[in-house]
Amino acid sequence: MRRQRITSLLGGLALVAGALLAGAGPATAGEAPPAEFGTDWHDPVTAAPPVPHPDTRSCEVTLAKVQFKDFTPYRGGYEPPADCGAGDWSTVVLRLDGKVKGRQFDRLGYLSLGGVEILRTSTPEPSPEGIAWSVEKDVTRYRDTLRRPGQVEMLIGNVVDDTYTGVIEVEVTLTFYAADHRGHRPDTPDRVLPLTAGTVTTPRNSERLLAEVYATGSGGGCEEFWYLTTPDAAPYSCKAEGGPYREVQISVDGRPAGIAAPFPHVWTGGWSNPFLWYVVPGPHAFDVQPVSYDLTPFAAVLNDGRPHAVTVSVAGLPAGQSGWSTPANLLVWQDHGRAVVTGKLTRADAGELRNSPVYTPGSGTERHRLDTEGGHRLTTAGYLDTSHGRVATTVTRSLANTSAHRWTEGEDQDALTATWTDEETVTRGGTTTRIRRTYAMDGEITLDAADRLRTVLTLADRSDTTVLGAGRAPSWTRTEDTYTGDAAYTSGVPRDQRHAVGTSSERYRVVGSTGCYDRELRTEQGALTVDRRRC
Repeated sequence: MRRQRITSLLGGLALVAGALLAGAGPATAGEAPPAEFGTDWHDPVTAAPPVPHPDTRSCEVTLAKVQFKDFTPYRGGYEPPADCGAGDWSTVVLRLDGKVKGRQFDRLGYLSLGGVEILRTSTPEPSPEGIAWSVEKDVTRYRDTLRRPGQVEMLIGNVVDDTYTGVIEVEVTLTFYAADHRGHRPDTPDRVLPLTAGTVTTPRNSERLLAEVYATGSGGGCEEFWYLTTPDAAPYSCKAEGGPYREVQISVDGRPAGIAAPFPHVWTGGWSNPFLWYVVPGPHAFDVQPVSYDLTPFAAVLNDGRPHAVTVSVAGLPAGQSGWSTPANLLVWQDHGRAVVTGKLTRADAGELRNSPVYTPGSGTERHRLDTEGGHRLTTAGYLDTSHGRVATTVTRSLANTSAHRWTEGEDQDALTATWTDEETVTRGGTTTRIRRTYAMDGEITLDAADRLRTVLTLADRSDTTVLGAGRAPSWTRTEDTYTGDAAYTSGVPRDQRHAVGTSSERYRVVGSTGCYDRELRTEQGALTVDRRRC
């Protein structure tokens, strides 16, 4: 896609986490759509499952209520509620309510509490008449952070001037739900440690460690759409020496400790066509889930009471180049029956990283082509002598990526077909958890002689999880979130002369041993025409 068109249409970036709630709009599901986009459309909505709210006593705390007009962070104080269990909560739900009108790009955002990032979010692009949206996220796993007073910091970097008039207004609240009469509490970490200082010191009785990284290519440059970058030999506007392969890595004292495939986010100005995303965003565009790593094999190393370097990096990012955001937290479960837990790291074997971008020059009517295959494998293992016996943990992670990128001179035709797989097996004691994640992208942009730009795109996020335990029935869950869009408009003219049309759809399905969820949304020219639930 043309570099100048990308930078003018993609805007900023960001991230969220949770379920995007339906809002009011100019048309309800089932109404006839307009012939083309007008000055108003339905508020953003996704098909993702709603966050459960327990039927128990609740307390609400406001974290932030602010207008973002520039790059000045909001800072304020936080005090935990005193009336809902003093930290013994069954669930804590974060809710962001936002609104914006006029003209504005999508913008990056984050919210941290006590130095722990608990939310990343991007914003939708507004209509001239204005939109409102709401996002909810279950943040119960940050119970350790939420139990103590702390500083709130939030930023959605924005530019407001005579052209970009949209002021982003947000309010963020936390709702705390008291434990039920049975005293039910989810299994949350005892400590949550931000990985912001370069080193971290864990409690000496740690018995389980998970790292989470909110990894996104961002910042408005080419890493915002890293999956389209090409080596220097290829005549394309976005360059990276090793091509499009990316991998988010985490190390402990310089030793490989975890690998993961980044999710290929597409933001609400993405693929040169904001009309694709006005009502239904792509998967995780408003719900950036962190990539996670089981670092329990390294617990024996970290339990010595000394500071250790836990470092995040992005393989494939050209040396010295920025463009990725990787805030990280370390989640720690402690052995309350022992002051010091010892053990040993027994294995940390990283295979060779495979990355093979092959460029084939175009000629005549033939397009330029870049075919890429990449992958990596890592196995770590260790044991801990806990108060309930010796517990061994083995983690195996295997990544693979294939992509075919095709484009013409001038990039007036630009297409990508790509698939990423991330397979993880964790065996801890007598329990084995297997997760297979698959991400897919298949799309094309065309710009004709009349400057009519059309984007056709399909995105998919799938995962299969199986848990096997001795003496227990296996449990399994399959999740699939699929987006499709087809939109066109006349470029290079004022908004009221674009004659934009577009359809989009999302279907989100969850099936498994505990039940099912199935919701489908469809839109035409900004009207929500279908909202169907099947489970």
